[in-house]
Amino acid sequence: MTRLTSCFEKLKMENRKALVVFITAGDPDLDATKNILDVIDDSGADIIELGVPFSDPLADGPIIQASALRALKSGTTLRKILSLVKDIRKNRDLPIVLMTSFNPVFVYGEKQFVEDAVSVGVDGVIVPDLPPEESIELSACAEKKGLDVIHLLAPTSPDERIHMIAKQSRGFIYYVSLTGTTGVRTQLADGLRNRVASIKLKSDLPVLIGFGISNPDLAREAVKFSDGVIVGSAVVEIIEKNSDSIQRNKKLADFVTSVKQAISNSS
Repeated sequence: MTRLTSCFEKLKMENRKALVVFITAGDPDLDATKNILDVIDDSGADIIELGVPFSDPLADGPIIQASALRALKSGTTLRKILSLVKDIRKNRDLPIVLMTSFNPVFVYGEKQFVEDAVSVGVDGVIVPDLPPEESIELSACAEKKGLDVIHLLAPTSPDERIHMIAKQSRGFIYYVSLTGTTGVRTQLADGLRNRVASIKLKSDLPVLIGFGISNPDLAREAVKFSDGVIVGSAVVEIIEKNSDSIQRNKKLADFVTSVKQAISNSS
């Protein structure tokens, strides 16, 4: 049983919804990332999603794009991120998922990436620009080693694609709540409840909502019909705007705690 599966089983038993927090690894540098992850974990996140910076991202809005550029300028690489995870695992046990473009994985080598990721304690990987039809090699390696390959669905996904993702995804299904890029939004997309319900009829995997979950109120609404939320741009924006580590950590702790409390009181 993977660390992600155990996490979701525990949440289900306790009648709780998952809070996944995204940060860009290496923003502003890798030492800061470790400290930021500690704060987020202590503030109630159930899963951490570490973004692997890449110069030509697919679905990132301006906030996360800017964070990736800062991380690249600080010398962040996929190999260094795996080393960071190994260090994190000395005292942190929450599930860690990498979100990466395929290019860094391809350059690293798919099989070697899976082996190294699992060896340091990575639990899952999301590759937005690698569709299921082209992920056969990565998924086969990951299945053997116990690394969950998490696929995405979107409002434009037809029924046949939902069936495919339901069959091939591991860990959870990442539902992109809107057409467009990541970013801070003020309201949930129309029809979101019905689309999530349709996916849940076709899959036993948890369905988590990402893209645009930017405050406690939106998170509270989203978990009324999903298994959890993924919060990214709002967190990355706090990191960007607070260069002083003490102030940054306080604001991060306050924000993550507020979202956690909101989804705990969603019923």
